[in-house]
Amino acid sequence: MEEHPQARFVVDTLSRAGFVAYYAGGWVRDFLLGHPSDDIDIATNAPPETIQALFSKTVPIGIAFGIILVIVEGHQYEVATFRNDLEYKDGRRPSRIEFTTAEEDAKRRDFTINGMFYDPLIGKVLDFVEGQQDLEKQIIRAIGNPHQRIAEDRLRMIRAIRLACRFHFKIDPPTAQAIRDHAQELFPAVAIERVVQELEKGLKSGKLRTMLIRLHEFDLLPAIFPSLQGVSLQDIEHRLACTHHFPKTVPLIAYLLELFSESDLQAKLDLCKFLKLPNQDQQFVQFLTKAEELHFSDKPIGLVAWAYFYSNQWADIALQILGAHLEERERETFFANHAERKLVLQSSIERIQKHIPLITSKDLLSVGVVPGKTMGILLQEAERIAINEQTDDKKLVLDLLRRHPAWPD
Repeated sequence: MEEHPQARFVVDTLSRAGFVAYYAGGWVRDFLLGHPSDDIDIATNAPPETIQALFSKTVPIGIAFGIILVIVEGHQYEVATFRNDLEYKDGRRPSRIEFTTAEEDAKRRDFTINGMFYDPLIGKVLDFVEGQQDLEKQIIRAIGNPHQRIAEDRLRMIRAIRLACRFHFKIDPPTAQAIRDHAQELFPAVAIERVVQELEKGLKSGKLRTMLIRLHEFDLLPAIFPSLQGVSLQDIEHRLACTHHFPKTVPLIAYLLELFSESDLQAKLDLCKFLKLPNQDQQFVQFLTKAEELHFSDKPIGLVAWAYFYSNQWADIALQILGAHLEERERETFFANHAERKLVLQSSIERIQKHIPLITSKDLLSVGVVPGKTMGILLQEAERIAINEQTDDKKLVLDLLRRHPAWPD
């Protein structure tokens, strides 16, 4: 087993105080599957107040639900008291809980493969829900009644599909039917931020394309994006086909935009706002849209436009996305052309990225240009000349700049 000394310290401390404590949930699943993970949650029969008293650095992140964040040598662990969840009213979280045993705590969890515990002190798995059996069968199965599990937290529908895609598991028929039966109940019970988190996890695992297709198959994609209602599964697969060639660094929004390829910029920005994505994603969408316009323009594109394009932090990702829409032979030519042009413009790109223009205001002052609007115009024109002429010769650029109409008499 991979050693986690800080997590083991938490378990050992609770054990020496007379309590039981286990690694819980996803870590146990990944451990049994041979997938390394540092994300460890700990479950115990110690009350929250006792957990706080036993450790020097804690944060009561969910004390109403018996959850305390314990920090050991910079490592953070959610330590939760075994509990039963009572009276779900909003399809998100329980309105009441009661502390209980490990077995009862396991039975209130979502899926059997997530309901196991591991005792690191003796190296033993505790399985009250047949999770190991379902891991061997490669099945995603709700613990107990799947309709009840989904009613408790509607997000479990999306999580089931994400896990099935991540591990190439099947969803057992009763659980699958329950997802289909409750797909239209996703909102308003679930906040869109939680949906985005699940999609981000699908992206991180490299299974987002498959996940989106499966979500549509279970009627959840139209529940998230109503405009996809009535779109065939085959059409969704076609829209996402190009994402096979997306690099791992592509953000989530790039995948989702493929579902709405005919949208204009405002519609794309509205999508970002609906998903409550950060401003950086909106800026990426704006750049990607400009990149598309640049590449598909009927007008000739000068070296200046290309230099500023390549200097952008998202240029390489944008090229990968645009190239993904091309046939293989076209794609090779596409990237070769860009590599050649980028090499020619390398010095100009570096100047733009470092914000060090060839001609500065000091250079213009030295030849008699006074500060003001005219100087600003001439500085911009000087950089254009340097790029178009592909020169680092200041004298040549200044000589050419003197021909500009804005040059003072």
